[in-house]
Amino acid sequence: MGRWAVAMSGGVDSAVAAAMLSAEGHEVIGITMNLWPDWLPSAEVSVKACCGVSAIEDARAVARRLGIRHYVLNLRGEFEHAVIGYFVQEYARGRTPNPCIACNQAIKFSLLLQKVSALGFDGVATGHYARLAYDEGSGRHLLLRGRDPRKDQSYVLSGLTQNQLARLRFPVGAYTKAAVRQLAREFELPVADKPDSQEICFVPGGSYSEVVGRFRPEALRSGPILDTHGRVLGTHHGIARYTVGQRRGLGVAAGEAMYVVAIDQERNAVVVGTDEDLLCGELSASQMNWIAFPELSAPREVTARIRHAALDVAAVVHPGRGPAEAVVRFAQPQRAASPGQAVALYDGERVLGGGIITQVHRLAARQA
Repeated sequence: MGRWAVAMSGGVDSAVAAAMLSAEGHEVIGITMNLWPDWLPSAEVSVKACCGVSAIEDARAVARRLGIRHYVLNLRGEFEHAVIGYFVQEYARGRTPNPCIACNQAIKFSLLLQKVSALGFDGVATGHYARLAYDEGSGRHLLLRGRDPRKDQSYVLSGLTQNQLARLRFPVGAYTKAAVRQLAREFELPVADKPDSQEICFVPGGSYSEVVGRFRPEALRSGPILDTHGRVLGTHHGIARYTVGQRRGLGVAAGEAMYVVAIDQERNAVVVGTDEDLLCGELSASQMNWIAFPELSAPREVTARIRHAALDVAAVVHPGRGPAEAVVRFAQPQRAASPGQAVALYDGERVLGGGIITQVHRLAARQA
């Protein structure tokens, strides 16, 4: 039997993960990370936020029910630097970040994993909906989709390294959400019917531009709204308030529906165009993390996902200029891909790897 630290968010998924490992006879402790920033009053942290005060209390109640030790780890400073800082910087650059991926890479599966390993534990278990496997032929640890396609979280885990995958457990990844809730009831866990967290933990009110403005007020400066030919159509209220694909709140009259197609930090401009202008045939990505193999040496047919909630689409991935770069060419044009987002690449159930979108090659721009 092993020794496992379970990252307990206060939700049902991590609670069941802890219960399952404990029932298997492992030595289990629960750790809840205290992440919410000092400048956000506790009263403003929604009960749905995964790192609020109520999350600690819920996780502690689950630990008492299971008879395991529970600890609170203060990682506020590290979280503000590595996750909130990244989030703010990306929006100020006119890009669309994914803070959950940043948190996974910098906090949960890096810093937390280092700390529990130093204490002699085998690794960290979480309530993520994904599965792990080991390929004897290649000697590589594999990441697989979660069994429940509606809850699959493999996209936000595509940055996991071989060293990290070797020391992780995802006990609920082979179950559907309904089955996990039923297990919670069977284990008599107090969070069995707790709603899922829906918000970015440090943006409980949903106004991410306020967070950006706190640290980078220049990202909320007004500037021009341009069409794809450079003509001024109106005035925006700060590039941090806009994302690629956005239609509402533009305040421009052009005789047809207009969408944000690009954000130009250098000109402090928001560029809008038609729905057709959002289509892209290929994208470039950097910070590629290959999971199923050490590096991409030749073009390969894959399916690609460019957002967590998006469907996979057929594509061919090509090696980029360096080992951490790649070019993804889609079989059918894709809508509203955005620099800063992640792209995850699949072969069936296997996650081949993932990276960060750096450039989007739009069809309309190429045709022009």
